[in-house]
Amino acid sequence: MAAPWLGSPGLQVLSMSSRPGKLFTPSSRSFCSRATSSRPLNAQRLAEKLRAQKQEQKTKEMRVPTNPVQRRVQELVRFTQQLQRVHPNVLAKELSRRILHQDKDLVVINKPYGLPVHGGPGVQLCISDVLPILAKMLHGHKAEPLHLCHRLDKETTGVMVLAWEKDMAHQVQELFRTRQVEKKYWAITVRVPLPSAGVVDIPIMEKEVAGQQQHHKMTLRPSYRMDNGKMVKVRASRDAHIAVTQYQVLSSTPSSALVELQPVTGIKHQLRVHLAFGLDCPILGDHKYSDWNRLAPQKLSAGTLKKLGLQQSKARYIPLHLHARQLILPALGSRTEELLLACKLPHFFARSLHRLGLDMPNEDQSRGHEARHVEAQ
Repeated sequence: MAAPWLGSPGLQVLSMSSRPGKLFTPSSRSFCSRATSSRPLNAQRLAEKLRAQKQEQKTKEMRVPTNPVQRRVQELVRFTQQLQRVHPNVLAKELSRRILHQDKDLVVINKPYGLPVHGGPGVQLCISDVLPILAKMLHGHKAEPLHLCHRLDKETTGVMVLAWEKDMAHQVQELFRTRQVEKKYWAITVRVPLPSAGVVDIPIMEKEVAGQQQHHKMTLRPSYRMDNGKMVKVRASRDAHIAVTQYQVLSSTPSSALVELQPVTGIKHQLRVHLAFGLDCPILGDHKYSDWNRLAPQKLSAGTLKKLGLQQSKARYIPLHLHARQLILPALGSRTEELLLACKLPHFFARSLHRLGLDMPNEDQSRGHEARHVEAQ
């Protein structure tokens, strides 16, 4: 490692005509006199200096905005980053506070925004990592790990089901696979779906997007296409999956809507793709599917930005407004009746509804079902 003083102002030069060991600098002060006034940086002082610089840079980046909306967006970004950096015990404790329902077979939680369910590239911490810890917090140190019954995307919030036993997890997974679980999601959309209620029945497949940023996205693979004004059936692709989504607009303004979605099938990113490409109404904060050709922050109209109190340059921080609002599980195990699990909206979602002028539906509007009901707090 080079001597610390070599990088300081004033390059030391050894004069060949001078006595050996005598050093000169471009300034009139000698190195020896300089050394007496300032000690060379040792490893500890250098580390402290680097930490101070890093902290100063972090403070600048995280400076609290004066705009209250931008401040809340920044708080959400910071919270989601912290969730993946905390100790697993801390995350497990946070999930324990989000328990919606618990019995001898199941544990149902309110999944927070920005937390992955499974590990993968760039994932530091996920829900599956802390299930053994959560089980011990709930049932003592001898408890076996909890098991995932289904999954939600990283950016999706809401109802998520876990099981104590692997056999029970498999039974619940089979209920999901055979479409016996009634699922309802709420989403805020950019623009209003027309008609206001209907069914999107268009197959979905994964496809590579060519361009400067090569990436893969799920996209529509319609079974029919128009040819000279006639509808022609298209040969089915082996990579395409049947995808069916029921939807209903619960509240709307000229530029946005609150939409209830009931996925009949469970294809990757199905709701996002059907809204964005099938109905031309992408979900607010869906930066992946708002534009097919590129990965870029969602472009919003001036009116929508004004209502949200944001500039387009800050739109990349808008979270995905997709919430797993409700599940109805059939009678299973020790339960002799259906179990209706409803989860309240996250704060950022409710605030966006208010700012966009969208009405919150009646609590019973999306139920209409006699079942044992549990509401998340």
